[in-house]
Amino acid sequence: MKIQLSFCMLLLVGALGVGCKNADDNVKPVNYKGPVSETYNQVTIYSDSAQIKLKMTAPLQQDLENGDILYPKGLYITFYENGVPTSMVTSKYGKYDKLKDQYFVRNDVVVKNIVKNEQLNTEELYWNRQKRNIFTDKFVRITSAEEVVTGVGLTANEDFSNYKLDKFSGSFTLNE
Repeated sequence: MKIQLSFCMLLLVGALGVGCKNADDNVKPVNYKGPVSETYNQVTIYSDSAQIKLKMTAPLQQDLENGDILYPKGLYITFYENGVPTSMVTSKYGKYDKLKDQYFVRNDVVVKNIVKNEQLNTEELYWNRQKRNIFTDKFVRITSAEEVVTGVGLTANEDFSNYKLDKFSGSFTLNE
């Protein structure tokens, strides 16, 4: 009888052990695709030989795993020459593409050339850091003290002191 009881107990314990399964075997890992870090009220200053070349500020910066950077609440860039601001870029959204080493801004993009008192308005703009130029294939409006010029597509140097319109659509003189 003791042998039967011992055998039954051994069989019961063995059955319970075989019936147990690791619950983690069925769980699939979830890939997180959001930012790896967030910085609030971010300020970045680029300088060369102790001279400020660029100041970039953003209410929110989100760093992604692939090295790209998002600025979902806007981006503000000021370019300097000899320590003096020469031009500014503002937008409601921005992104840095690490692979292309290029910034992209959209939504109410404004570029102001402080020296020439000119302003560019468009909805999208790219800034290539290596070529040191800005460009777009969208509608643009350039306002100066004397006239307003409109067109589609633009290429300019990064401080917006020289530019070329791809498709000129019109201009009109401002009268005081």
